[in-house]
Amino acid sequence: MNTKKVLENTIQRCRERHIILPTYEQMRNPELVPQKIKDKLANIGLWDLNSLNLFRITWKNEPTNFGGKFGPVNYLELPSELTGVKARIILLIGKYFPTGAHKVGATFGPLVEKLITGRFDPTSQKALWPSTGNYCRGGAYDSYLLGCESIAVLPQGMSQERFDWLHKVGAEVFATPGSESNVKEIYDKVKELKAERGDSIVNLNQFEEIGNPLWHYAVTGPAMEEVFNSIKTDKSRFSGLFLTQGSAGTLGSADYLREIHPNFKVCAGEALQCPTLLENGYGEHRIEGIGDKHVPWIHNIKNMDLVAAIDDNPNIRLMRLFNEEAGKVFLKDEIKIDPKLVEQLNLLGISSIANLMGSIKLAKYYEMDENDVVFSVATDSMEMYQSRIVEERNKHGEFSNRDAAVSFEADLMGLGIDHVLEMDYYQKKRMHNLKYFTWIEQQGKTVEELNAQWYDDNYWKSEYAMVNDWDEKIKEFNERTGLLKEYE
Repeated sequence: MNTKKVLENTIQRCRERHIILPTYEQMRNPELVPQKIKDKLANIGLWDLNSLNLFRITWKNEPTNFGGKFGPVNYLELPSELTGVKARIILLIGKYFPTGAHKVGATFGPLVEKLITGRFDPTSQKALWPSTGNYCRGGAYDSYLLGCESIAVLPQGMSQERFDWLHKVGAEVFATPGSESNVKEIYDKVKELKAERGDSIVNLNQFEEIGNPLWHYAVTGPAMEEVFNSIKTDKSRFSGLFLTQGSAGTLGSADYLREIHPNFKVCAGEALQCPTLLENGYGEHRIEGIGDKHVPWIHNIKNMDLVAAIDDNPNIRLMRLFNEEAGKVFLKDEIKIDPKLVEQLNLLGISSIANLMGSIKLAKYYEMDENDVVFSVATDSMEMYQSRIVEERNKHGEFSNRDAAVSFEADLMGLGIDHVLEMDYYQKKRMHNLKYFTWIEQQGKTVEELNAQWYDDNYWKSEYAMVNDWDEKIKEFNERTGLLKEYE
């Protein structure tokens, strides 16, 4: 591939479609976005297929569907009356990204880094997004905004809303056998497509692309730190971070936060029905969006402290508690939760509820008190899961006041510290070594790099240090397109 020619094609495509790239610094601090771009965003919807929405890849969008500006980080603090723990639990809210999930950030890095270095030609190649849900949605959206065609590969058992939306943005969609846990089947389809189409497609695998966790290192970690600094007291401690493993992208924020809070605890979560990290196990589960049965190449296992498994049955019951009318009435009238907060619980999608459950387990495990602050994220909201509520209603009947009371006591107040493993050196190494079977045997990675991830203290530092270089390259690319001049 002639990278110089490809880069020229990309620059021309961006000129034709008026595409300007935000820097990581602007996504972290959108106040740095040119005022004239902000003014134009006032007439653009959050989900609109408009390239200026690239500047809305930030945690700081105004929480509105149309014409929003920028403000503080969107987050929700859940009270002890709801969590059953004294620790303060805070979730960053992903609903107010374009597509309603923060995955537009995780997909931005892998695609843009190839576009601006001449390693992806938007005029002749398609971006291939293998995923268990939100990643391919984010990838298809970013691809459209960046003038690229896209292919989405995801399990056929994912929610219908995901498929409907992908077709809406014109993605080529392939549904693979199985559900959330069937990641290998996704890889098999990718291999088949690559064999059929060769260089006409570029695989942007969320489980191995460093641009995925790098975005969270550069944007999500600082957002959490900003929220902490805005709500802390003189006695507050940034004590913990819980995130389901998924692609390990969001866990990139832990590498940033470790530099500031070296003693805080990082807990990676997975479904109890598929305990890969805990037990080298396998299985199927219903917590959509957290993929499993393998350890992602980009997961810095050495930076973890614990692993916790989340049972998908209580997870689904809590989905109903937070969203069915009887559940909301119970929380308002009998538990006396602020009615405004109860109406905001739909900001938590299925995997977000799992992150809440894991945060509670983390706080209970270390007997945290009111001075401890635990962070997590609500990747997406219930917007993409309404069909799941209908399915549960059809399967189990109407959700009653009694159902609400039982779920609240058993699934929140009764949530225990079972299936939690505090990791020592060799537990971490065991989990790290699981990468061998997926990435060395199946995906062509090298043992040398696998060992470097574990033994070389500079491996991860050097990977994340690239963010400053990418910002410089983005600025150079924008200068070559010449489009920023009209906004100066």
